Amino acid sequence: MSQENSNLCPECRNQNLIIDIFRAEMICNECGLVVSQRMIDSGPDWRAYSTEEANRKARAGAPTTLTLHDKGLSTIIGWRNKDAFGKKISPTKKAEVYRLRKWNTRTRTNKSIDRNLACAMNELDRFASQLNISRELKEAIAHIYRKMANKNLIRGRSIEAMLIASIYLTCRLNNIPKTLDDFIEYATVDKKKIAQCYRLIINELNINLQVLSPTNFIPRFCAELKLSGRTQNRAAELLNLAKKYRITAGKAPTGLAGAALYVAAIQEGERRTQKEISQAAGVTEATIRSRYKDLVNYLNIR
Repeated sequence: MSQENSNLCPECRNQNLIIDIFRAEMICNECGLVVSQRMIDSGPDWRAYSTEEANRKARAGAPTTLTLHDKGLSTIIGWRNKDAFGKKISPTKKAEVYRLRKWNTRTRTNKSIDRNLACAMNELDRFASQLNISRELKEAIAHIYRKMANKNLIRGRSIEAMLIASIYLTCRLNNIPKTLDDFIEYATVDKKKIAQCYRLIINELNINLQVLSPTNFIPRFCAELKLSGRTQNRAAELLNLAKKYRITAGKAPTGLAGAALYVAAIQEGERRTQKEISQAAGVTEATIRSRYKDLVNYLNIR
C-alpha cells in the first residue's frame, strides 16, 4: 500500500513521491531514488485476523465521536467489585467504591447541557436504528444539534422536535430523498413543532438550501411500486422536459415525481392507480391529478 507525499526528491526535484509501508521506504516515482528508509510505523505493534481479536488486543479506547454526550472521552468506574489482581474486594472497600461509582456517574452529567445531550444522543440512537441512518449521517446530525445546544436554543423546546429537525436538515444537505412526513410516524411531537424547529435551525445557522429535485424521488417510488427501470428512466425524462419548460417551478417535488411516474407507467404498460401512487408519494390523489394535467397539457402527451 502506498500514498503520495508532498516532499521533493533531492535528485530530480519531483514531488511525486510514494511511501511503501511494507519496506518502510519513501521512493521517487520518477527516478526511483530511495529518499528515506527505515521509516517509523505509527500503526499497532500487533496483528489481528478478526474483529474480535483486534478488539481484544487493542490497548486504546474507541475514537471520539459526536454521537456521545461526552464525545467518548470520559471514564467510568466498572461494576466488577474486584481489584487489579482479579480478587474480590472487602465489604468496606465495596461500599467506598459504590459511593465513588455513584458520584462518578453524577459528575458526568452535572451540567444541564450534558444532561440534554445525553438524552438527545440516546434518542438519536433510537431514530438511527428505526430509520437505518449511517454512522456518517449520525455524526452530521449530532454536529448540528450540538451547535444549537451551544447557542442555548434547545432550552424551552422539545428535544425530539429539534432532533428530528436536525435529521431532516442533514438529509436535505446530503440530497437524500426524504420528506418531513417520513419522520412523523416515529415521533411523538406535532409536525408543526418540528417544522418550527427546522426553520429556526436554518435561520440561526445561515444555511442556504436548494430545492429538492423531483428526480431524486423517482428511484424510491419505483421501488415501492415495483416498477421497471424503463418506467423509471421515462419518468426522469418527463421531469427533465418539465424542468426545461419551467413547469416544476413552485410545485412540490413529491407530487411532480408521482405524476411523472403515473404518466410513465401508462406509457410503458405498467399502469398503476392514482391511489397507489399517491400512497407511495405521500400526497393526495388530487395533487397527482393536478400535476398530471400540467404535464399532459404543457408537454402535449397523448
